[in-house]
Amino acid sequence: MVDLTTFDQNSVGNPNNNIFGLPFSEDDSRLIILPIPWEVTVSFGSGTARAAEQIMNASLQVDLFDPTYPEGWKEGFYMKEIDKKLLLKSDYLRKEAELYIDYISKGEVVGDNQFMCRTLREVNEGGHFLNDWVYQQSKAVLDSGKLVCLLGGDHSTPLGYMKAIAEKHGEFGIIQIDAHCDLRESYEGFTYSHASIMFNMLNEIPQMKKLVQFGIRDYSLGEHNFIQENKERVRTYFDQEIRVRQYEGETFRQIVDEVVSQLPEKVYISFDIDGLDPKLCPSTGTPVQGGFETEQVFYLFDKMTKAGKKIIGFDLSEVSTSENAWDANVGARVLFKLCNLMVASNPA
Repeated sequence: MVDLTTFDQNSVGNPNNNIFGLPFSEDDSRLIILPIPWEVTVSFGSGTARAAEQIMNASLQVDLFDPTYPEGWKEGFYMKEIDKKLLLKSDYLRKEAELYIDYISKGEVVGDNQFMCRTLREVNEGGHFLNDWVYQQSKAVLDSGKLVCLLGGDHSTPLGYMKAIAEKHGEFGIIQIDAHCDLRESYEGFTYSHASIMFNMLNEIPQMKKLVQFGIRDYSLGEHNFIQENKERVRTYFDQEIRVRQYEGETFRQIVDEVVSQLPEKVYISFDIDGLDPKLCPSTGTPVQGGFETEQVFYLFDKMTKAGKKIIGFDLSEVSTSENAWDANVGARVLFKLCNLMVASNPA
């Protein structure tokens, strides 16, 4: 155990310490943050692969007093070192994917170009590699008896972690905060695309019994049809639906209570930062007008815990730092809230 008697939580964050300036080692921490520097298949803006480093820097400005969970940080949060080899692999495959996306966007036939065929194969092999790497890393932490969460990277990153969570906890549900459905099959030819994470999860994780999507506002006809055909496992609360219901007299509380009622006892949170209003995350890869304030999402999470839902894991993805530090600043505060929520939902 760490002796906190000499640690001043009101002081400036110490850059020699770990995330949020906390004086915990990995061994002393209850919650381990696994950073995944990967953004191979992003289809518009980039910068998410280096989010963890920027969020670490921004986290030193986060005050440790959370009025909802004032003692949470004392259980210990620790972010593992960023794997530089994984980042280099992401950078290489990202360049390959960019050439491929540019090629197919012009209507060219992949089969006519041997280089593009090889590129597609390499990117898809990279997706398999990532999923296995994340699974092994997260499973090792879970097997040690600690809590673990994932910090992306793009939204393709958590599939292996979700599989490890499913093995440990059995049946569970997912609450997805996102501007997009991410229900596309093999988007742009990439099997493990950031736009396919929920499609792959539904296909590969049978323990996942209910996916509840909240705030979706940019999606394809194919995704819309998929939702209509899979109503037993998928319930999507579109941004437009939420707003119209409020315009016609329903309160946000009533809608949130309905959302919470859709979830099983064990819940995994998948938080794509573009689910927020883009003024809060302007550099994210695929920003869309509309979206939530952070306090609206935190309200939903609070109602989940008050309803007795157990938070068994979470990922935070698509925080891009390519243009300004504001995104990392917001990302660090969202991460702190999620960490506090996680330990509070899993009392030692």
